[in-house]
Amino acid sequence: MARRVVVALLAPVTWSPPGIDPVRWRTALAEDVVDLLATLNEVETAVAVTPADRWLADAVLWPGTVVHEVPEPTPNAVFAALDGYDHAAVVAADAPDLPGLILGKLLRPLTSRPAAVAPAEGSGPGLLGVAVRLPVPAWVPALDLDGTRPAAVRAAAPRPGDLAVTPAWHRLRGPADLARLDPAVEGWEATRTLLSGAGQPG
Repeated sequence: MARRVVVALLAPVTWSPPGIDPVRWRTALAEDVVDLLATLNEVETAVAVTPADRWLADAVLWPGTVVHEVPEPTPNAVFAALDGYDHAAVVAADAPDLPGLILGKLLRPLTSRPAAVAPAEGSGPGLLGVAVRLPVPAWVPALDLDGTRPAAVRAAAPRPGDLAVTPAWHRLRGPADLARLDPAVEGWEATRTLLSGAGQPG
């Protein structure tokens, strides 16, 4: 059976809701994504940070979680840091209500294709996550979760069918994205608490 890992990339966030401290916001998002990873079955999980952001990993980790320090917060840097895996997925850490099913769909195409991407739902470019067979196919371009479009990755592939595009999900990158949060979805407790005001200083 293929050895698979899902890595949350705790990259800097560019936006936080008005009135919420950006560090507390970033920490809540990361905590919820790490909590989601802890519920996944049949895959190993880890987080990746730059050395400057090691504090964030230490703040949200579950005991025993592997931390990969990478020179830059990109999927390519994370893939280069992994060893001993057959399949790997890197996901953004600003999607606190992400269903585990979406991650399963990101990994599933790797049984027949070398790479898969999940678009970030909403306006603007960017990816929710990317998954590859390891070692990374030579044609996979430099990836940026905030700027890469699926079409650009597909254009780099030898054949269009080499890349699977899986269901999209929203990330919290601007005011309009808050409306996409579904209160009925379980989880995302840290983000939910912060948005409700309960996590704000009195």
